[in-house]
Amino acid sequence: MSTVHTTPRGAVYDRGYRPYQGPRGGRREARLALWRLSVRRALGLRRSWRQKVAPWLLLAAATVPAVVYVGMAYSIRNDPYEMARFDFITYREYFNVSTLLVLFVALTAPDVVCPDRARRVLPLLFSRPLTGVDYVLAKVGAITTVVFGFVVVPQVVLFVGHMLVADGALDYFTDNAEVLWQVPVAAALFAVYYAVLGVAVASLTDRRVVAGVAIAGVTFVSGIVVAALAGGDGTTPFGVLNLLGLPLDLRDLVFEGELTTESALHDVDGGEGLAVLGYTAVVLVGAAILLHRYREIDL
Repeated sequence: MSTVHTTPRGAVYDRGYRPYQGPRGGRREARLALWRLSVRRALGLRRSWRQKVAPWLLLAAATVPAVVYVGMAYSIRNDPYEMARFDFITYREYFNVSTLLVLFVALTAPDVVCPDRARRVLPLLFSRPLTGVDYVLAKVGAITTVVFGFVVVPQVVLFVGHMLVADGALDYFTDNAEVLWQVPVAAALFAVYYAVLGVAVASLTDRRVVAGVAIAGVTFVSGIVVAALAGGDGTTPFGVLNLLGLPLDLRDLVFEGELTTESALHDVDGGEGLAVLGYTAVVLVGAAILLHRYREIDL
């Protein structure tokens, strides 16, 4: 009986794949890469136009009032009577875009956190030289960056507009030099606060809609509850629980050095200390939630 020998039909094709020969980064480079991707995702960059509409629309809504205000002031700059009657908005007052800011965070924070759990890509991320702390820093850092820009861009427009309207641009610059540190400091306080709060709440679910509603709900409802507790005079020590008001209280400390009558803590003994304590507590609790949620052992 003869044996039939078959010729193997397998073949190897050279498709030009080459191993990566460039420098290999470690944890720092991994954090930066994740931060960049998260910033792009939050702003809808390199995504379809549908993902760009909402964040840029909210940014425009926060900036347009400054543009309109500057345009009105510029149009009457040569009329002394009208200029004397024109009500100049202050940099402190322009920080009252908190409602738009909360909506912006409620939109962007879940979008950079929830898909990682929903699509089960966290184990893949943590198979690289990336720890839970690195992940939290990258995500919170990304939202902090976009929120800082959200707050600062209208302020820059306002400052440049004031210089254009003033009799002397250089004189206005030197007379208002304190704004150059007050605005960035206040904006940084807003950015860190809302980034930690937003990402912490979003980390508790893998559904973006649920996370967004939770962020907006927790923030706005706390303000309503505190307003109800304050009664007619608007003052109550429970103002420390107003998540929407705490960053505004810190803003007042930066610009005025004290709480204003707009704060629920303005007539409370030690109100300034309570405001700082409440702000710090929210940031620390949010950070603790994030570090607990992103322990590598649980992923």
